[in-house]
Amino acid sequence: MNGITCGMYHEDPWRVFRIMAEFVEGFDKLSKVCPAVTIFGSARVKPRDPLCQATAQIARQLAKQNVATITGGGPGIMEAANKGCAEAGGRSIGLNIELPHEQKPNPFSNIPINFHYFFARKVCLAKYSSGFVFMPGGFGTLDELFEIVTLVQTGRMPHFPLVLYGSNFWRGLLDWCRRVQQRRRLISPGDLKLFTLCDEPEEVAKVILNYLRKVGPPEDFPVAFK
Repeated sequence: MNGITCGMYHEDPWRVFRIMAEFVEGFDKLSKVCPAVTIFGSARVKPRDPLCQATAQIARQLAKQNVATITGGGPGIMEAANKGCAEAGGRSIGLNIELPHEQKPNPFSNIPINFHYFFARKVCLAKYSSGFVFMPGGFGTLDELFEIVTLVQTGRMPHFPLVLYGSNFWRGLLDWCRRVQQRRRLISPGDLKLFTLCDEPEEVAKVILNYLRKVGPPEDFPVAFK
């Protein structure tokens, strides 16, 4: 058993080169795309679902203002965001992850990048964005939400807009954070103010665009983390 385990670990130093290659390709392509907003959400939502229509509308409105859309590159919410952006002539980036089930690249990302490692993909989803939109989703979306808000909370990332779309979906989670975490002083009172709840695509676009206008031209946009 020990011999088999050691043999498996012996490959790890070589695996570093594949990890480096994913970062190099991702950084090279995304560093040329600015400004950009990352849209997160479930891969399981069907195209005719109102959530997909709302997502496409958000990406479409941002693209008309020359704001690129970055997504995980898969189906559902991600496909809707890439589609709305691409149809408006925008830069539609899809960072697809290799999974045995569920995740396949959608055809609407005109700047596709493929990943094998989740952590490399997550870094690229965050590093070059100036705002984040969280549509309803499952464990993956919650993972991305709490990773991004932790980076903001700890000062490792500027306070970019963190928009939660669909108050009916998110209110229960926020109420739990307030009643349980905040009451036990596990989070600070101001932490829940890091989020903005929106129920209309126009609201989301307005929050993002107002922030981008405030920070100035693209060369002045803060980098997510260095």
